Amino acid sequence: MSVLAEEANWPREVLDRDYGARASVTPEVFEAAMRDYRSRSEEMRSHATHVDVVYDEPSGQTIDIYGTGATPRPVFVFIHGGYWRMLSKQDSAFMAAMLAKQGIATAVVDYRLAPEVSLDEIVREVRAAIGFLWRTGKDYGIDPDRIHVGGSSAGGHLTGAVLSSGWHEGEGVPEDVIKGALPISGLFHLAPIANSFVQDWIKLDAAAAERLSPAANIARVGCPIVVAYADGEPDGFRRQSTEYDRLWREAGFASELMQIPGRNHFDVLLDLATEDTVLSKALVRLIKG
Repeated sequence: MSVLAEEANWPREVLDRDYGARASVTPEVFEAAMRDYRSRSEEMRSHATHVDVVYDEPSGQTIDIYGTGATPRPVFVFIHGGYWRMLSKQDSAFMAAMLAKQGIATAVVDYRLAPEVSLDEIVREVRAAIGFLWRTGKDYGIDPDRIHVGGSSAGGHLTGAVLSSGWHEGEGVPEDVIKGALPISGLFHLAPIANSFVQDWIKLDAAAAERLSPAANIARVGCPIVVAYADGEPDGFRRQSTEYDRLWREAGFASELMQIPGRNHFDVLLDLATEDTVLSKALVRLIKG
């Protein structure tokens, strides 16, 4: 059993505290980060090379693509967070300019939110986005053999979901479709989450929590990853990142665990907007190999 699975038996008030990301900062700090996400992303949107590309016909969900050139480029697929119930690709493009300078494209994914749809459906949609880029990426200036993925918080969980085993055949993609990943402040075992305040909208039963937990479904074919978290994280997010890094390495794959100093759960992600931060350098290094 994963260490994280044992947390499911902890008192609700402890789990609420340890996974209360918003409660870990003041309202002013949280609201400032949300404004930064949106304003910096809106600055980038006019520079997108492809906007509102439908990647999944059943759901109608779309991606925006940035930074493509004359020849196919490696791509960083960014999956937003928001505890699976808020934010969108409109808030999530601020790393695109930094990556474009390095010859790297960015694809920002939208997915439907809870409680409108289940977490099973959210995971299916994000995996469909990867399948779409692998099959049609060259039409949009993307090299399908150099797909990298990352996300923050719930987006870190969804990054783990596309790293997990068991879904590739259904999407018609190879098991090594992902060449590198950067989950930030992610959630990798969902049993504790299902016993916290998040259950109010995510509605996970025990089987779904196990099925959708990246920590319980480590890939058979892995890739290098960087597991990052802020030094101002609530304790649950710290434990999740540390344990996922351990499990990935235990499976025989390369993982680097990074604690980002001077950052909290929300503003750590903004380090990807500029090229001189530890986090952005780690991402570029991961993609360029």
